[in-house]
Amino acid sequence: MTDLPTLPACSVLLLAGGRGQRMGGQDKGLVHWRNQPLIAHLHTLTRPLTDDLIISCNRNHASYAPYADRLVSDDNADFCGPLAGIRAGLAVAKHDWLLVLPCDAPLIDLALIEAMRAAAHQQQKPLMLRRGAQWEPLFSVVPTSIAAGVDQAWQAGKRSPRQAFELQGAVYLDLAEDDGRLANLNTPELLAHTERQASSGHS
Repeated sequence: MTDLPTLPACSVLLLAGGRGQRMGGQDKGLVHWRNQPLIAHLHTLTRPLTDDLIISCNRNHASYAPYADRLVSDDNADFCGPLAGIRAGLAVAKHDWLLVLPCDAPLIDLALIEAMRAAAHQQQKPLMLRRGAQWEPLFSVVPTSIAAGVDQAWQAGKRSPRQAFELQGAVYLDLAEDDGRLANLNTPELLAHTERQASSGHS
């Protein structure tokens, strides 16, 4: 792993708390891709970055436990969306910065994570990715000091991570519209398509 001496320690939050509706109700993080659960791919990538790896999940806790230092769940059973998981992660994170990633994006790489962390640290603000015109707030690096502000936005009825982060002065890192590293493998068809690419020698 490349050393990151100029960057502060970060906690990592992997979001795996959704309903998995586009997966037919399956728990996305536990769906297999390239012979491993999706969560295992994210764990392998982020484990060297932190001593505080958090997974947000609302079911199958025993299956997720080996991949995390701690698990968090939404404070109700209604699958309120990713901001609920982010709130829960911010509440327990040990470090001043929290890297947030969705569990169904195994193509993200360390180079992009390093760029995100560096840009957030330089600007000292929450940072989201933007791919062309598409905001990607579930790929973000946020200071844990915004926890109270995010909670305030939640209590005011906001459920959009982008809105909650923008209220805290968020900035963005632009990527090319066709940057495949952010591909969400959130349907059986996408999983099968990328499996076929792998078997034919493409990444």
